[in-house]
Amino acid sequence: MVSFHVLGPLEAWAGVRPLRISGRKPRMLLATLLLDANHLVSADLLAEVLWERPPRSAQANLRTYASSLRSSLGARIRAEGSGYLIEVAPQDLDLLQFERLVARRDPDSLAAALALWRGAPLADLPDHPLWTRRLSPLHEVRLAAARELIDARLERGEYGEAVALLRPLCAEHPFREDLWGQLMLALHWSGRQAEALACYTAIRRQLVAELGVEPGAGLREVQARVLEGGPPPGAVAVRVAEAVAPVPRQLPPDVPDFVGRVSESVALAGPFSLAVVSGAPGSGKSALAVHMAHALAGRFPAGQLFLGLAAADPADLLAQALRAMGATSIPSSAAERSALYRSILADRPMLVVLDDAMDASQVRPLLPGPGSAVIVTSRAKLTSLPGALQIHLEALSRFEAEDLLRRIVGEARTAREPEATTAIARACGFVPLAVRIAGARLAARPGWSLAVFQSRLMDENRRIGELRIGDLDVRTGLDHSYRGLPEEAARTLHTLGRLGGAAIPGWVVDAVLDRHRADDVTDALVDADLLRLVGTDRLGQPRYQLPDLVRCHALEQRPDPAALARVVAGWTATTELATAKLPTTVFTLSSAAAERWWLPRGTLDMLTADPLAWFEVEHGALEEAVGLAAAAGMAEQAWGLAAAMVPYLDLRCHFDTWQRTHRTALAAARVAGDMYGEAAMLRGLAQVCLYQDRYAESEEMFARARRAFRELGDTRAEATSVCGLGAVAQFRGRHPTALSHFRRALAMFDSMSDLNGEAYTRQAIGRVWLKSGDPVQAAHWLGQALRLARELGDVHREGCVSVQLGGHHVERALEIFESLGDLHCGAYALQRLAGLQAARGDLVPASTALERSLAVFRRLGDRSGQASSAELLGELYRSAGRAELASGYLSEAVALRGSLAAEGV
Repeated sequence: MVSFHVLGPLEAWAGVRPLRISGRKPRMLLATLLLDANHLVSADLLAEVLWERPPRSAQANLRTYASSLRSSLGARIRAEGSGYLIEVAPQDLDLLQFERLVARRDPDSLAAALALWRGAPLADLPDHPLWTRRLSPLHEVRLAAARELIDARLERGEYGEAVALLRPLCAEHPFREDLWGQLMLALHWSGRQAEALACYTAIRRQLVAELGVEPGAGLREVQARVLEGGPPPGAVAVRVAEAVAPVPRQLPPDVPDFVGRVSESVALAGPFSLAVVSGAPGSGKSALAVHMAHALAGRFPAGQLFLGLAAADPADLLAQALRAMGATSIPSSAAERSALYRSILADRPMLVVLDDAMDASQVRPLLPGPGSAVIVTSRAKLTSLPGALQIHLEALSRFEAEDLLRRIVGEARTAREPEATTAIARACGFVPLAVRIAGARLAARPGWSLAVFQSRLMDENRRIGELRIGDLDVRTGLDHSYRGLPEEAARTLHTLGRLGGAAIPGWVVDAVLDRHRADDVTDALVDADLLRLVGTDRLGQPRYQLPDLVRCHALEQRPDPAALARVVAGWTATTELATAKLPTTVFTLSSAAAERWWLPRGTLDMLTADPLAWFEVEHGALEEAVGLAAAAGMAEQAWGLAAAMVPYLDLRCHFDTWQRTHRTALAAARVAGDMYGEAAMLRGLAQVCLYQDRYAESEEMFARARRAFRELGDTRAEATSVCGLGAVAQFRGRHPTALSHFRRALAMFDSMSDLNGEAYTRQAIGRVWLKSGDPVQAAHWLGQALRLARELGDVHREGCVSVQLGGHHVERALEIFESLGDLHCGAYALQRLAGLQAARGDLVPASTALERSLAVFRRLGDRSGQASSAELLGELYRSAGRAELASGYLSEAVALRGSLAAEGV
C-alpha cells in the first residue's frame, strides 16, 4: 500500500521504499488532492492551482496528470462529476494521522502527532493561496496541540521535555510572550535559572529592537517569579464545591462507536464560548456534540446542561435549566428567567448543549455570559449568532462510513464482502444515520449476505423505505425538513430529484419555476441543507447538487411534467445557441417542434461567450438531460437535444457520449413513432460508425436515414445522409460510387443555395479524386472548397481542405485544429505533415508527428487512421535501419487492416 506525507516535503512511500513523483504539475495536483483527501476537489480549483492562466487544454492535462499518478504511484484517484478525488486510508496519510491523534488529546497521542511534522507542509512546492484554506488552520491546530502537551509536561514535572518542545516554538513565534514565559518557567523549575533570565533578556531585546515595545505585564511577572527563586508548583489544589449547589450532569451517553469528524473534533477541543454544529438530517450533529461534550466535561466541574430545543419555547427551557441548577423560585417572565440563568452561570461556568435548535431567536435567551461554553446543534447554520464557531457537517468519507458499518456489522462479515460493504456505504450517501440503520438491519439478520441488502438499496425508489429500523428512520428527518419548506421550494425539490445526481447550474431552478432570478428558492433549499452548493464552475456559475438520500426522497413525490419539460427546453435552447458559435456546424439537424426555454439574453451571452468552455462544463449534464427527456416520454426534446450536441461531440471526439445520447433518443423516437427523430438519430449514429471504421453499420444507417428524409421531404437532411453514403464508399475504396453520391448531394445543396453544404461536398469530391490518383481534378475541386470556406469564415472546413491540398497548407491546417482542440482532424494533419517531413529527410520530427497521431487514433478507436500511422512509422524506422522497431509497427498495421477486411469494411 502507498502512503503519503505532506507535513514537510511531499513524499510517497511503498513500505520503506520512496516513490518518485515526476513533474511539478503532477506533484501540485497530488498535493491539492491530498490536502482534501477523500473529498471531491473541483477541476476548476485544480486548474487554478496548476496554472496562473489555465490553458484550453487544462481539463485534458488534468486527466493526463491524474492518469500518470495512478500508474506511477498506484494512487486511487478517480474523476467524479466535475472534479477529482483521491481515496486514502487515514493511516496512509500523515495529515489524517495527525488529526486523528490530536483528537485523542492524551499526552502520548499529542507527542506522536507532533512527531509527524518534518517541516513546513509541502515545503518543496511553490506556495499557493488556495492551499492556505487548509494549511492555516492546521498550523493553529499544531500550535494548540503543542501547547496542550507542554501544559501536560509541566503539570507532571517533566520540565526538560517541556523545554525541548518550547525552544523550537519560540523560534517559530518569536513575539509570542506566553511561549517565552512558559520556557522561562520550565527552565527555572528544572534548576536553570540563569538560562531562564537569559531568555527574558533575549525576548526583551527583540521586542524593543523590532517593535519598539517593552515586554507585557505577564512576562515581567514571570521574570519576577524567576528572580524570587520560588520552588516549582506542587500538586494542583483541589477546590471543594459548595454543598448547597447541585451539579447537573445531564449529558446523554456517549456514542461508543463514534467515527470520523477529526477536524471538527479538533476545532471543538480548542477554546470557544459558542459553537454551532449544523448539517443535513442524519449527519450526526447531536452525536458529535455529545461526544465532544463528554471530552470537555472535565473543564467544567460546575456541571453540564443538555437541553433539547426542537419546537420548545425558550421560557420553558430556561425554567428547566434553572431547576437543574438548583433554583427554587422560577421568575414568571422569560426575560427574568434569562437574567437569573446568566447570573448563576457567571458564578458557576458550565458546558451547555442546546440540541436541535430551530433558529437563532430560540438560542439567544439561552446564551450565558463569559466563562461558560455552549454547543448548539441545528439544521440551519445560525450565522446571525455573533462570534460563533461554525462547524458544518458534510457526509462522512468513504473510509469513515465503511469503518462505522464495520463496527456495527462485524469485521468478519465486512471482510468477506468488501465490495458490498463499499456499495452499501455509498448507497447510504455516507450519511451517519443511514449507515447506522443499514448496519443495524444487517446485525439483526446475521443470515443475510451483505450483497442481499446491497441489491435492495440499489432501487432508488425503495431506498428510503429500506433505511428504517425501530425508532431510527431516515425518512423522519427528511419529512421534517420537507414540511418546513415554502411551497415553491418543495415543488422544486420534486423536479430536481428527477435530474440525476450531477451538479447543476443555478438557472435550472429558474426553469423549474418558470421565472428568472428564483434565488430565494435556491437559498431556501441550501439553508435547509437539502441542496448543496458544491462550488463555482469555470463559467462563474454556482453549481448545486442534491445529496443522494434527499434525491431518493424526492423521487417518492409526484413529478411536475411541465417543469421537467422546461428544464430540458432550457438545455436545448442554450445548447443550440452555443452550437451556433462553434467553428463547424455543417450537418446540424434540429427539432422544430421541441420546446425552448430561454434564459435572459445577457446570461446566455455570458455563458456561451466561449462555447467550447460551456460544453466542457455542461456535457455531462446534457447527457443526463437527454436521458431524462427520453424517460419522461419527451421524444422530440430528447432527440433535439442529442442532435444539437453533435458539432461539439464531433469536434472534441466524445464518441461514447455521442453514441449513448443517440441510442437513448433513438429508442424514445421509435416508441413515440417520431419518424424524423428516428432518421436524425440514425444519421448521427452512422457518422460515429464511420469514424470507427464500422462501415457496414454506417452504410445501413445512412441509407435508412436517407429514405426517411426523402419520404418526409427534407432535402437538406437527405443530402447530408447522401454525403455519409459517399464517405463510406470512399473509405471502402469504391471511388466511382463515392463520386456519384457526392455529386448528387452537391446538386441538392445547390438547389437550396446551401453554401456550407456545397463547400463540404466540393472538398469531398476533391478528396476522392486525390485518392483516385488524379491530382489535377483534386486541386480544382479542393481549390473551390477552400475559396468557399474562407468566404464563409469556416476555419474548420479551411483546415480540412488544407490537409488534402498538402504542401505549405498542412501547417496551417495543424494550427487550425490545435486552436480548435479537434484531436481527430489534427491527427490526420499530423499524419500528412509527417509524410512531407519524411520526404525532406526530417525523420525525427516525422516520427514524432506519427507517434502523436497514432496515440490519438488508438484512443478514438479509428482503426483505419491507426493502421496508416503504424504503417508509415514502420516504413520510416525500416528506412532508418531500425528493423526490430519497424517490425512491431508494420505488424500492428497488418493486423488492423486484416481485422477491417474480415469485417468487410
